[in-house]
Amino acid sequence: MTMAIGKARSDIMKFRAHETFFIRKGWLYKGMKNVLKDEYVFMGVNGNPMDILGIGSNMVKSLRYWLQAVGLTTEPISGKRFQELTPLGNTIFEHDKYIEEMGTLWFLHYKLASNIDEATAWYYFFNEFKQSEFTRDDFIMQLDTYIRMCGEEEKSNRILTDDFNCIISTYVPRIKSNPEKVQPESNIDCPLGELDIVDIVNKKEKMYKKSIPKIDVIHPVIVLAVIVDNFNASDEIKISSILNDKCNAGKIFNLDIIILTSILNRLELMGYIKINRTAGLDVIILSDTIQGETHSEKFMWCVNEYYRVINV
Repeated sequence: MTMAIGKARSDIMKFRAHETFFIRKGWLYKGMKNVLKDEYVFMGVNGNPMDILGIGSNMVKSLRYWLQAVGLTTEPISGKRFQELTPLGNTIFEHDKYIEEMGTLWFLHYKLASNIDEATAWYYFFNEFKQSEFTRDDFIMQLDTYIRMCGEEEKSNRILTDDFNCIISTYVPRIKSNPEKVQPESNIDCPLGELDIVDIVNKKEKMYKKSIPKIDVIHPVIVLAVIVDNFNASDEIKISSILNDKCNAGKIFNLDIIILTSILNRLELMGYIKINRTAGLDVIILSDTIQGETHSEKFMWCVNEYYRVINV
């Protein structure tokens, strides 16, 4: 779930639930398709999930986890266990079930990187971890400190290392990390690597960096969706909050003020927001065209609007 505004930490932190497997191309479509066919597919009620999904036992566990971590499916927390598509999952399956649009990848990344409960290391990496260039040891040491400061039980170095390696595999394609081992027909890369928001600075020293995306890579309506999903009860939001608040667009997408300002200007030209710079306050006001009573409803309106706009 997306963290609520101003929430400092989760009541639950989850690490290494991916079984060391990052998302493979084709996995999310396969998962959604089979959940729609049988909501008990991962529970083995109507057959062996390994046979149905065509993957090994640990991969089944991993796929079950990833579908929830990126916001495509949900399971009840008590009672009989089953999976069903979320509103986001239903919309993506309707408009881009093979996960081919860049916008779909940005939506999935947003859900993953803001999911403090299910993907704590991903949340920490994008929202709390301040180093733009870093090594594995930098990240693990600071994540360990964060966990202890939150009063959580300490995690082993192995668990945190596995999460770090999985984050890198999620966002850095193997053609960059191990080009000599990549076969042209390989589908082992994670689709989120196409976002190009984490890169290698020095391969020998295993130094990485968070990359600022290019201006034309993120459709403005995607940024709008994240803004409204983090919008509080007031009629306006500070641009500085969009840039700096945890789980908002600046943190989640590695945006700087130049890129963010350009995107907001485009959103104003498109009629979705009004930028108000009077009295030295830089704020945005949402247009009445954005429908929905709650921020979740407005988020889904923006998701549907994105697919409408790109298909016009």
